[in-house]
Amino acid sequence: MALRTIVRFPNAFLRQKTHEVKIVDKAIRSLVDDMMETMCDVSGAGLAAIQVGALERIFIIDASAAGGEHTDPPRVFINPRFELLSPETDVAEEGCLSFPGIYVPVKRSLSARLRYLDLDGTEQLVEAENFFARALQHEFDHLENRLLFDHAGAIKKQMIKRKLDRMTDEEAMEILRHTGE
Repeated sequence: MALRTIVRFPNAFLRQKTHEVKIVDKAIRSLVDDMMETMCDVSGAGLAAIQVGALERIFIIDASAAGGEHTDPPRVFINPRFELLSPETDVAEEGCLSFPGIYVPVKRSLSARLRYLDLDGTEQLVEAENFFARALQHEFDHLENRLLFDHAGAIKKQMIKRKLDRMTDEEAMEILRHTGE
C-alpha cells in the first residue's frame, strides 16, 4: 500500500474519460489498497480513482458514511451504474478532497440503487439513503467528469478558482488532514 497524491482542481486530469475495469486483478486490488490508505490519511468520506491519478471506474466510500462501523474497511464500488435515483431530493453542502476547504450546496436524490462489482469481481446491488446516497452520487460524478465546481454558481466558481490557484500543496494537505472532506 502507498499514499497517493490527491489530484486537485483545476488539474485537467479530473476531466479525463474513465474506463471500465475488465477484470478485478492484483493491479486493481493494489490500486484500491492505495486509495484506502490515501483516503484514510485525510479522513475522507469517499474517493474516486481519478482523484489519485487512475482512470479506472472505481470509487470507495468510508464504512461509516455507508452506514457501517467506523472500524469496518471502506466500501469498494467497481464499474458502478445507477439503476434508480429517487425524484425526492435535498440540497446540502458538500466538500471534496480535490477541493480542499471548499463547500458547495448540491442538490442530490435522497435514495439510490446502484449496481457494481466488488473486490472479488462479483456483481452486487446496494440501496442507499440520505448521506450514503449522497456520497454514492458525489463519487459517481467523478467517474463522469462532473466536479463540485460544476454545481457552483458563477461568482462561487470565481472564488473557488482564486482560492485554489493560490493554495500550495502543503496548505491543501494541511486543510485535508484537519477537515477530512
